[in-house]
Amino acid sequence: MAQPPADDSGVDIVNAPQDLTGDLYYVLLRAPWWVTLAAIAALVLAVNVFFALVFLITGGVANARAGSFADAFFFSVQTVGTVGYGAMYPVSAAANVAVTAETVIGLIVAAISTGLVFSKFAMPTAKLEFAHNAVFFQNDGVPTMAIRLANTRGNFIVDAQVRVSLIRAETSREGLFLYKIYDLRLLRDRSQALGRSWLVMHPIEPGSPLHGATAESLRGKDVEINVFVIGLDGTSSQTIHGRHRYLPEDLRFGARYADMLSEKPDGRLQLDYSRLHDVTPATY
Repeated sequence: MAQPPADDSGVDIVNAPQDLTGDLYYVLLRAPWWVTLAAIAALVLAVNVFFALVFLITGGVANARAGSFADAFFFSVQTVGTVGYGAMYPVSAAANVAVTAETVIGLIVAAISTGLVFSKFAMPTAKLEFAHNAVFFQNDGVPTMAIRLANTRGNFIVDAQVRVSLIRAETSREGLFLYKIYDLRLLRDRSQALGRSWLVMHPIEPGSPLHGATAESLRGKDVEINVFVIGLDGTSSQTIHGRHRYLPEDLRFGARYADMLSEKPDGRLQLDYSRLHDVTPATY
């Protein structure tokens, strides 16, 4: 049996109101480039096919073979593309009216497509990569959860801020089932300029919703940890953001991240991105 679609939070969504026509622009903005370009191409072809049928029915196109859909289609392409080779041209009132209508619609389609492509190019995106696992280890004698992330674009994210929250399914004393969101206190939640990597740490002290948590106590529970980063792109000065979530199977207790920094023979340091996800055993 097919499962209902899930949104970015992993929650299955059913019976949600949908307005494909009204939201199509935003859907195409979020879609991969090949989907957006294919949709634009399909729209242009649909306009040409429609007016090819109009020209085929009305006639009035000089040098077009009678009943030839190919000639009507290619005349439509020449019209909407403003190519105008001159071999075929409208000679009747109906054909001229159709050419006028197709020109107007072609301009509208071109304007929408141009705006969509420009918006997609101009839309700010962060290239943040998050470690596959969140780790739990002792840091200065305090149980700590850590999440490592990296800015793989190579520039700086100015005034970067990070928020980490725990979402947990709970039942109130009145028997009401609900999801509660707990903001986790971080040792450092702001970076003036996030260049390469950032180790985000939450001390698991008394009062923390993770206090006393173990791999066994979280296994199979309806729990997730959400990480959200926001800041200004140092190149474009536009606001960018990134998000990641960790489920119970992504949590590694008694482990820490392997060092990404190492010293080169000449004394300089190097940062090895290939070790972003590597972990090593540690005390918890």
